[in-house]
Amino acid sequence: MTDIANLLTEHMAIWTAAESEKKSGRGRASGNAGIVYGVKKLRELILELAVRGKLAAQDADDEPASQLLKRIQAEKAILIAEGKLKKEKSLAPIGEDEKPFELPNDWEWVRLGFITNFGLTEKLYKITNDTWVLDLEDIEKDTSVILQKNRFSEKQSLSDKNSFKKGDVLYGKLRPYLNKVVVADEDGVCTTEILPIRCYGDFDNKYFMYALKAPHFIAYVNARSYGMKMPRLGTDDGRNSLFPLAPIAEQHRIVAKVDELMALCDQLEQQHSTAQEAHETLVSQLLATLTHPTVRPELVEGRGSTGSPRTEFEENWQRIYAHFDVLFTTEASIDALKQTLLQLAVMGKLVPQNPNDEPASELLKRIQAEKAKLIAEGKLKKEKPLAPITEDEKPFELPKGWEWARISYLNPEFQNGVSSRGDAGGVSIIVLRLADINDREISLEDPRELSISSDVIDRYRLNAGDILIVRVNGSADLVGGFVLSDREINAIYCDHFIRMRISHNYINPNFLSLVGDSSLVRERIKEMFITTAGQKTVNQNHISSLVIPLIPLTEQHRIVAKVDELMALCDQLKACIQQANQQQQAIADALVAQAVA
Repeated sequence: MTDIANLLTEHMAIWTAAESEKKSGRGRASGNAGIVYGVKKLRELILELAVRGKLAAQDADDEPASQLLKRIQAEKAILIAEGKLKKEKSLAPIGEDEKPFELPNDWEWVRLGFITNFGLTEKLYKITNDTWVLDLEDIEKDTSVILQKNRFSEKQSLSDKNSFKKGDVLYGKLRPYLNKVVVADEDGVCTTEILPIRCYGDFDNKYFMYALKAPHFIAYVNARSYGMKMPRLGTDDGRNSLFPLAPIAEQHRIVAKVDELMALCDQLEQQHSTAQEAHETLVSQLLATLTHPTVRPELVEGRGSTGSPRTEFEENWQRIYAHFDVLFTTEASIDALKQTLLQLAVMGKLVPQNPNDEPASELLKRIQAEKAKLIAEGKLKKEKPLAPITEDEKPFELPKGWEWARISYLNPEFQNGVSSRGDAGGVSIIVLRLADINDREISLEDPRELSISSDVIDRYRLNAGDILIVRVNGSADLVGGFVLSDREINAIYCDHFIRMRISHNYINPNFLSLVGDSSLVRERIKEMFITTAGQKTVNQNHISSLVIPLIPLTEQHRIVAKVDELMALCDQLKACIQQANQQQQAIADALVAQAVA
């Protein structure tokens, strides 16, 4: 008998080491708890040990499962004789080579279709307004938690309705890897993608639920599911699946032990989540001190190595630097650091200013002079001037030699993308879609072509240094994002994008791209969204009105070089964290494999 308590306590660091995903905030161990990979594997191990008879002790006084099987067979015979159950085609005997593992002496391998009504459903066409109506989306994956209970008066979308009784095991046959299995706590109706399962004879419904959620059963149904986009378990495969039938008394003991251990897993997950949230809060607050520093009078007397007054910024950085190895231990903390580095870059705190650089005010004069010339030559339309930049639009004080400027001041050339419908009889060319943007970079791993009239292709062609701006999407994190075309690409772009082109004599496109990624721009863009039919959009006027720091061109180059250097270091650190995470997951997998061997 595997000592699950010792297995848990002796390897606690492994079980809680690697987080795999964030939960929705509903269901088991709710809040912002993460699903910890080790704890997830521990839950799977508990279920697997349970159905192998290695979790609860066997009792020699228990009635063996063979007797339970005889009662099931007798009950089915009576139901068939009374016409309440149709005589079904006999299921094949179970061969020794089919049995996935050895069971305890008093257990029996049986086919699920022999002991249950798997695949036999009853329709309910007349239901009352207060009847519970269950859809797959109402069940949280893996946890067996009902996320919401809708009544027929609230939700009348079901056409074919499977009826179920309180105590039935409700099995989601669509996308079985989502592991949606629950025990009904009242009567109701459900979609045909959910099968109500009831065992003939005595049974513990929670034991049946746990058995259907055990890893070996999920592996079986995943191997036999059909359909690519929406895989599902077929009725014949479900009926022929093997089920480990335990004595009824032992079923009850197993359920009690599983419930106890799952509660311990909940606690582990919640403790991990609490510690992680505290860590993320600490990192966030410490990084915020770098982007919101002040010069304190008591520090002016102290001098740094250069003889300049020590600032709160310098002190805060030293505090973070001293604890760097403790603070930046997760991928989330590295992402927060990268965002802070971008913000420091646009605040002028990453590289020293050079008094010999041409000040931005002179650069702005040259831009305005060139703009006036283009208007006079008829090459540029005179636009309605935007409102002056107010003090409220300046989130921080700029270094000497920098200026605040709207993007419109830089004479941007905007062009919305081509319609995704294309043109009949046009020239075939690669068209960039949102799917071709990966982590704010252009990828052509899976290019798609579109037929476009040859006389307009050049209008939509991308040059090196162009900025693509995501114009429309359902995600607030994507809309308004700046994507740099770092090379000339023989492709055009669809109407999900706005292309922005600005003379490189004014601004380094790499610098403009990092400004677009910084919170300075991202927070402002989110205030501009127009939402229509669930889609968020921005337009050219929104982008033109953005206020950004205009800085000496030579300093732009220095900032880009420094940001590239620091981001590469962050990526290296993140890769090390990912590698350590993978190693912890591999150890957890090995412990689970050893426990069930």
